Amino acid sequence: MTHDDAPLLADLMPWSVAPPRLGRGWPTGPDAASLKARWDALLKAEGPDREALFEPTRSRTLRSAVGQLPGQSGGTERLARASGPCPEPVRVLAAPFDEQWLIPDHRLIDAARPELWRVADAQQVFVAEIPAAAEPADPPLLATSLLPLLRPGRVRPLFRRPGGTEPNLAPGLLEHLGTRLGRPPEPLDVLAWTVAAVRPGLAVPLTEDPELWARGVESGRRTLWLMRRDGERPKLPGGRRPYVRAPLPSRPLTLHYDREEESLHLDEGRVSPVPPEAWDFEVGGVRVLEQWFTARTAEAEPGTLAAIRPTGWTQGWTSELLELITVLALLAEPREEPEVTAPITAAELRKAGVLPVPDAARRPASVLDGHEEGPEGQLALI
Repeated sequence: MTHDDAPLLADLMPWSVAPPRLGRGWPTGPDAASLKARWDALLKAEGPDREALFEPTRSRTLRSAVGQLPGQSGGTERLARASGPCPEPVRVLAAPFDEQWLIPDHRLIDAARPELWRVADAQQVFVAEIPAAAEPADPPLLATSLLPLLRPGRVRPLFRRPGGTEPNLAPGLLEHLGTRLGRPPEPLDVLAWTVAAVRPGLAVPLTEDPELWARGVESGRRTLWLMRRDGERPKLPGGRRPYVRAPLPSRPLTLHYDREEESLHLDEGRVSPVPPEAWDFEVGGVRVLEQWFTARTAEAEPGTLAAIRPTGWTQGWTSELLELITVLALLAEPREEPEVTAPITAAELRKAGVLPVPDAARRPASVLDGHEEGPEGQLALI
């Protein structure tokens, strides 16, 4: 089967949204306590000082009037005269495999994409496209249970409505696959197959071979489990698990990998064993471990809100680092891409009426299960 015959991800999961665009970095960070301290510092400042700390853009200033983020408790009065506590930070995927925190306040975010927030819940899985992967080994897709802030690729939620209802799949796809495979797959099975089988250019070859499908789904579900990191914690086999061999310093400044010893050095601190595959793991041409470390150690400009941060390396970051090494090592293990036989082609899906998808499937569902507060406390009409 040539990839030219395979349907595209954009047709199989037709509804997509551009990722949120923050416009300023300080509402996100690797620890929630610092975000609350930044909020307090912003509200203690007055006049021009508050304006400078906020870092206004054309999309957001202290006088912007915006509604509440769906499902969040952020206020809606203009920030120029706002008071009160910081909205409780939420976990987000700030960079590939880098789980950080975000102040979920619409007034702080240039383009928050409310349609994503409306469907973000415990059942949701977001698929983030990684455009122009630098190497063939780079994953073209990342899956996460958290709201992804990754740019510039599109975000495709698995479900169009809260509660894991109305899958974001081409209408009729599950039924057609069920006819070919002998039983209809679950939406998560289709996503698992997609993650396992996706090819460059985001083509997704499909098969009507039940055994091949089952193997691909099993492989994809393991990948989803490792990427989402929201179930049983992954572990490497005994003897291969990374440990802190020399205490990590209070403020590490450098990161160095010793390939011969398979050890990761944070200044004089040392973690090992760290497989070369974990150190070399890249997404979009960027080494994941280096990007993760830099996000926690790079100096911020003095006097900015981003400069409010932990005074030293935290124990929580050490635990996150050990788990990240484990996840990357397991994801880098050789896995067999399904060599698709008995293909279900794009031409077959067109003949069956599954493709092309109707325009409505590419737009967000009408979701308004609860009232949303508009600017200055008004009821939002959607």
